[in-house]
Amino acid sequence: MKARIGTIAAALAVVATGGLALAAGGLALPRAPVDADYRAVDPAEAKLGQLLFYDPILSGNRNIACATCHHPRFATSDGLSLSLGEGGTGLGPERVVDPVNLPEQRVPRNAQALFNLGAREFTVMFHDGRIEVDPTRPSGLRTPLEDEMTAGFASLLSAQTMFPVLSPDEMAGHYGESDVSKAVRLGRLTGPGGAWDIIAQRVAAIPDYAAMFAAVEPEIAAGREIGFTDISDAVAAFVEAEWRSDDSPFDAFLRGEAALSGDAARGMALFYGPLGCAACHSGAFQTDHRFHAMGEPQIGPGKGARFERHRRDEGRMEVTGRAEDAFHFRTPSLRNVTETGPWGHAGAHRDLAAFLRDHAEPSRAIGRYDVAAAVLPPLDGARDFDGLMSDGVEIAAAVEVADRALGEAEVTALLAFLAALRDETALSGRLGIPASVPSGLPVPR
Repeated sequence: MKARIGTIAAALAVVATGGLALAAGGLALPRAPVDADYRAVDPAEAKLGQLLFYDPILSGNRNIACATCHHPRFATSDGLSLSLGEGGTGLGPERVVDPVNLPEQRVPRNAQALFNLGAREFTVMFHDGRIEVDPTRPSGLRTPLEDEMTAGFASLLSAQTMFPVLSPDEMAGHYGESDVSKAVRLGRLTGPGGAWDIIAQRVAAIPDYAAMFAAVEPEIAAGREIGFTDISDAVAAFVEAEWRSDDSPFDAFLRGEAALSGDAARGMALFYGPLGCAACHSGAFQTDHRFHAMGEPQIGPGKGARFERHRRDEGRMEVTGRAEDAFHFRTPSLRNVTETGPWGHAGAHRDLAAFLRDHAEPSRAIGRYDVAAAVLPPLDGARDFDGLMSDGVEIAAAVEVADRALGEAEVTALLAFLAALRDETALSGRLGIPASVPSGLPVPR
């Protein structure tokens, strides 16, 4: 123990001098993000994207907006372990089942936060990485649509933003409820008459949207029809501008503009030193963009196809088909992490301190997990299960790190450091919630 205390003390000594390299373990602090890390954003396109992001016109039944599950009130997530999309009513933890339109099931994974997704280094998206940059593909992207994937998206984020509209549980809706949901269930996703095309025609039929698209896209002004990629590009531009997050106290420290002290400094030394958190949470945005098996509990319906009856979520293996990728999930970025709970790819923990303790000793923690730690509105009469998935033993066996119990002082220090990643500008947003949207539909507030 004396050696370990000495290591932390040495690390803190470097922190105290404002140095950018930790002596302990040879690990270095990351550099601060800079403008070159991000794409340039057209303000007019971002404003258009803001309206589309909050407009339910993009959903099959015109009742769910992107903001329903990614709302600034809940740090660009929704405050639930597993979202209720189609069949839900209300917002955030107050969202409940619509008794006259029951959901088929919960969304199987936690709604991820949107901070910094426009940064250039983000070349893989979603918990399992099922959408990623791939120059060998005609579209430049590898996605579940494979060769049917539409080309022309301005960025990976643009493509990512528009997959939720194809999900029956998220935005598309139940079979037969709308033209979009019918197209999705019949497998008509891209191309003329596909779900994306139907949504694009809806948007183009609204005069205000048509005028705004013509103002930001010369080809549309010259007569080209509004395409689905135009919509997704605008939404992505908004997300990039609205939730760029690089103005936290930790960023100010890295730029040499301020100091971290007390528990925040101690937590930083632990994070980048003896606890080894930065082995995965590395770089300017605290993510290596890779996939790891960390033994997080899984709750809810699982990630199987509709015809499958199992309740499993095999993570990256669902994408690669490789057995060694079972239960591996993408390292999340940690900007504003103290505000983005519940935590874990299934949102199994509503308390961040409890998540940190379990995350540090996952093999033991999964056996003691209680689903009461999750935030799950009651869901009756639909395919669902609120308890721990039955493959907990397999999940624990896949864990790739050794268990290490955290002391209370360590938890306190880590929480203080993670709080130093809080960016008030990004949390507040830059454009905010629009007063209304061109469709005239209700804006989620």
